Amino acid sequence: MGRIIWLASYPKSGNTWTRIFLLNLFMNPSKPLSINEIGEMSPSDSQLGWYTMLESRPADQWSLPEVAKLRLRVQEEIAGITPDSIFVKTHSPLLPWQGVPAFNMNVTAGAICIVRNPLDVVASYANHSGLDLDPMIRIMAEKDYLVPGGGERAPHPIGDWSQNVASWTARPHPAMHVMRYEDMLDDPVMAFGKLVRFLRLPKDRGRLDKALKFSSFDKAKKQEKTKGFNEASKRAKGFFRSGKAGGWRTELTPAQVRTVVNAHREQMERFGYVPEGY
Repeated sequence: MGRIIWLASYPKSGNTWTRIFLLNLFMNPSKPLSINEIGEMSPSDSQLGWYTMLESRPADQWSLPEVAKLRLRVQEEIAGITPDSIFVKTHSPLLPWQGVPAFNMNVTAGAICIVRNPLDVVASYANHSGLDLDPMIRIMAEKDYLVPGGGERAPHPIGDWSQNVASWTARPHPAMHVMRYEDMLDDPVMAFGKLVRFLRLPKDRGRLDKALKFSSFDKAKKQEKTKGFNEASKRAKGFFRSGKAGGWRTELTPAQVRTVVNAHREQMERFGYVPEGY
């Protein structure tokens, strides 16, 4: 049995970009791999199929405490896919859920946490969810927020933005690597190079550069446009929207910015996200 390296983030914070990068880095292909292959290398912990393998009753009959206990068994199943480590995507906070741990530490090797300015997350997540900005701002500030099950997804907690981020980053640990989405954009060689070193992979600048090129936002967006993306939301026109930082300056009103900052000031200050004057 292998062990899980969690790819943890609040939704729409760069998790998918990181997964595409890792896919191209490890496979080292001669051309960009299909974005629809990332689920094979780094599955999601909320994918309903894992749960139905372990529970024969229809999903709409499961109670939340039952789902919470199933989570731990699901993580064992995922870890058992390979004798090596496996990357697993999660949007859940590193907190107990329904009276049990949300993460099975017996099969956990470490975690990579990606953090993005919540002011930019608002518009991206709203677009992904088919919501207006104000309802999304409220969701992002709702403590212990739960994403309901449906379709191919099991119910899972994501908490509020601050709760989620703090749970993964407030207590530094040698097995935890934290990345800021903005640093990934500003200096990808530095940001992803640090990730490669965290994973204790051999230094290979050529391979790093190629994986960055093959996982670029433009290439991912082009792939989605021509071939589709199986993780895209049916509520949005596309999964890959802008891939930039700072869009909140034209997308959010001053009142909306203040609401977000007031709700998440402590964690935003930790990561340098509080705008001047707020």
